[in-house]
Amino acid sequence: MSRAFLIVLDSVGIGGAPDAADFGDTGANTLGHIAAECAAGRADTGRAGPLHLPVLDGLGLGRALTLASGMQVPGLGAEPTGLWGAATEVSRGKDTPSGHWELVGVPVPWDWAYFPASAPSFDDELVAQVLRHSGTAGILGNRHSAGLTIMRELGEEHVRTLWPICYTSADSVFQIAAHEEAFGLERLYQLCADLAPALHARRVGRVIARPFTGTPGNFTRTANRRDYAIAPPSPTLMDWARAEGRMVHAIGKISDIFSGQGISASHKGKTDSDLIQHLHRLAAQAQAGSFTFCNLVEFDSLYGHPRDVAGYARALERFDTQAGAFLARLRPGDLAIFTADHGNDPTWHGTDHTRERVPVLCWGYGAGQIGPCAFVDVAATVAAHLGLGQRGPGRSFLP
Repeated sequence: MSRAFLIVLDSVGIGGAPDAADFGDTGANTLGHIAAECAAGRADTGRAGPLHLPVLDGLGLGRALTLASGMQVPGLGAEPTGLWGAATEVSRGKDTPSGHWELVGVPVPWDWAYFPASAPSFDDELVAQVLRHSGTAGILGNRHSAGLTIMRELGEEHVRTLWPICYTSADSVFQIAAHEEAFGLERLYQLCADLAPALHARRVGRVIARPFTGTPGNFTRTANRRDYAIAPPSPTLMDWARAEGRMVHAIGKISDIFSGQGISASHKGKTDSDLIQHLHRLAAQAQAGSFTFCNLVEFDSLYGHPRDVAGYARALERFDTQAGAFLARLRPGDLAIFTADHGNDPTWHGTDHTRERVPVLCWGYGAGQIGPCAFVDVAATVAAHLGLGQRGPGRSFLP
């Protein structure tokens, strides 16, 4: 039996979303603008020259970029050897759950709840819940902020008072930052778990634990982030596969995004390098008929939100090398799809995600143009490849 691998390069959008104006993102293009900055010599920190992605571009990345946004850039012009296309999202959010749910066949059927940009962002009832569950006399933050910014601004006061730092963003999230040693990592996790049910009932998509460590002036996030996400409202591709006795491997934060639903085994790591090693191992060892779903978050978390163009380019080039090694481990008859869940243009204003189309690059079925497609078509394609009976609302783009 054939196997399938779905790899989400978190935030590697390719511009051109038809509704980008609704999100204030007209013209945003994560990959295109990174490649343009590289070609212009403005992203040479730790690297040099045009963006060099021979494996992904060889599958059709440059063609997908042009299809989505009309943009052509130096370094991304290979003749494709894979199936390639550009996918458009219909869910009304440019966030992690929306993109991932839709990629596995479940568009979000409701409007997410968001917190107001004015400060304070959180109502008295929610603050009272935080105080009750945390046992503290107050909270810090209570506003929109980038995570690194608010950690640096309020970290010292947090360590002194042990009040949790509560903040949000343009996504449907409630985030809590706390010092691992002073506040306690397990205490932070329990606080987030206690708050999650009430916030999910409001249609807030995720409660996120954001632990950090260090001393004033030298606070750093740790790799122990944990997401408490609302469960999908209907069965996903993973559930379809499990119902037919297939093994489903989740790499990275996939299990968190789906609240463990439909997952056989979860493979975690502290860095994307750790997660890629799981991907290599499963390429060699995963069972016949299995489905492996991988999220690589550092493109988004370490380089997109901090608006680090050169860092993002370095990460893409590092992964491209690893992608070649991964593909070399696959077996005849396997399918591998590389895609993304949204954009996070590091040249854009602010620090939030950007509404974009995403690339769809397929290895295992020869060369060809998929053309414009939907996120849910990815789920239908994997289901068709695995021979599953249920295929959701999408259409397979396999020849």
